[in-house]
Amino acid sequence: MEEKLVTVAIHTYEKAQMLKKLLESEGIETFIHNVNLDEPSTFSAGVRVRINERDLTKALSIIVKTIKADEDISNEKKIDNKQKVLIPIDFSDYSMHALFFAFKMAYSIKAEVTIFHTYYTPAFGNIAILDSTNDDETIRIEKKLKSDLDNLKNILKRKISGGELPNIVYKTIIKEGIPEEEIFKYCREYNPSLIIMGTRCESRKEQDLIGSVTAEVIERSTAPVFAIPEDIKLTGFEGIKNIAFVTNFNGNDLIAFERMMALMEKFTFKIFFIHIDSDHNKWNEIKLVGIKEYFTKQYPSIETEICLIKGNDIIRSLDKFINENNIDLVSVNKRKRNVISRLFNPSVTRKMIFHAKTPMLIYNV
Repeated sequence: MEEKLVTVAIHTYEKAQMLKKLLESEGIETFIHNVNLDEPSTFSAGVRVRINERDLTKALSIIVKTIKADEDISNEKKIDNKQKVLIPIDFSDYSMHALFFAFKMAYSIKAEVTIFHTYYTPAFGNIAILDSTNDDETIRIEKKLKSDLDNLKNILKRKISGGELPNIVYKTIIKEGIPEEEIFKYCREYNPSLIIMGTRCESRKEQDLIGSVTAEVIERSTAPVFAIPEDIKLTGFEGIKNIAFVTNFNGNDLIAFERMMALMEKFTFKIFFIHIDSDHNKWNEIKLVGIKEYFTKQYPSIETEICLIKGNDIIRSLDKFINENNIDLVSVNKRKRNVISRLFNPSVTRKMIFHAKTPMLIYNV
């Protein structure tokens, strides 16, 4: 009798290849489905990694162990109090927009800046039989990368000379590999205070590379992530006048709020403490009042307001609130989710990122 296949993960083509190699190295027969064979490397999402049902327990154990290893940060790492901003880019217009914002923000908080880019070659992924065609493609990719880097440096030099951007010291890091995986590896070494990334508009998400990478970084990063939609004209923190801080009354929300205030202490803005009341609990409004009273005492100079948003559709309810109150930034503390559930279902925060037309500052505490 033919053995039943089960889906163990859904990834980009490149990431599916990496997982396939990992599982097969552990003796698990692995199959990849839903691949566009004409242009596999451009298929951004929906590639299914499948295995025999009998291997499911072993495969999940391997995947969980790998994810936990990615997320572990050594307790022995020396504490570094210097502010550091990491900016992953892919040279697109929207990632450049995020980069320009990051320069101004880094200057205002006296942070150092690292511009981070990853590239992928046929030789790295071993997608096809290694031959001269792949060698030529690798040379073409690396030549274009050099051209893009030179162009980036010229743009920054011109904008700094013209006074459009502050004159700050920055460095560029280039890595070959899968973007999100290389970002996590570098974060363990660099320990950034903040990651700033661009996202594309809702209608173009399926073809988006950095947008999907942004969602993955938000999902797994221990550092806060500032996600900036491509159509937003925001050029610096001074343009943020109204902030919606989403709370689920979790104790760690207080930590996230304190960190946000430390980041933005030099600027003037109004805070809306909001809770989306999908369970219609009469105590939620009382809890919101308590939060407002606490932070009014802690930050007497900050104007605050509480809002209980009723509705079962979180995205629609939040979108309506943002439009009605001219919100410039949404800040949320994303609870850590079980690593197994994360493989199969996107979190609400991920859905918010793909839908968002407003910048988001996401903490994971």
